[in-house]
Amino acid sequence: MLLTIPSVLTPEQVTQCRALLDAAEWVDGKVTAGHQSAMTKQNSQIPEGNPTALQVGELILQALGSNPLFRSAALPLKVFPPLFNRYAGGQNFGTHVDNAIRTHNGSGQRIRTDLSCTLFFSEPDEYDGGELVVEDTYGSKSVKLPAGSMVLYPSTSLHHVTPVTRGARVSSFFWLQSMMRSDEHRTLMFELDQSIQMLEPGSAAAVKLTGVYHNLLRQWAEL
Repeated sequence: MLLTIPSVLTPEQVTQCRALLDAAEWVDGKVTAGHQSAMTKQNSQIPEGNPTALQVGELILQALGSNPLFRSAALPLKVFPPLFNRYAGGQNFGTHVDNAIRTHNGSGQRIRTDLSCTLFFSEPDEYDGGELVVEDTYGSKSVKLPAGSMVLYPSTSLHHVTPVTRGARVSSFFWLQSMMRSDEHRTLMFELDQSIQMLEPGSAAAVKLTGVYHNLLRQWAEL
């Protein structure tokens, strides 16, 4: 399931974060790439552990923690601290699959990457190119979102970023381990949860389907 989550950050938060990111230290993006990905990755990143990355990353995580659409779709168990990248001057990232396991350099914590996240900090009219193209069951999806919005997609998906030929594309990217390893199970639970939200609160149907939701969660969740 590929899902767009609009307005994760407010315009004021985007402006604040973008000022911090633009003033931060940037290095070659290959520092976080695996062996195969490094051969096709051309971008810049803020180093892990950089104070700006930690500050903006914490703001992102706080916003996601109170975002019901994100919680419903991702069923997050562990979230890798957000990283930040920038594409400019023709930079791109060729087709690849994200590493299955990520280890945080600071804490040593490891997570299984079930879902990948990209949160945009540049408005679409600030740059040309830079689309995130994700291959899923129904073909390729091209994603280029307003600043402050995020896309969530299975980490098993082949994906790439097209060359940025004008301006700069600044974004945050990170991964999470879901309580549900199976994308099929996550999709079913998300659709069930969204359907329950459409029912009259406290109605017999809502109560019964809420019970079904939690019994499925109890059966499938990995903690």
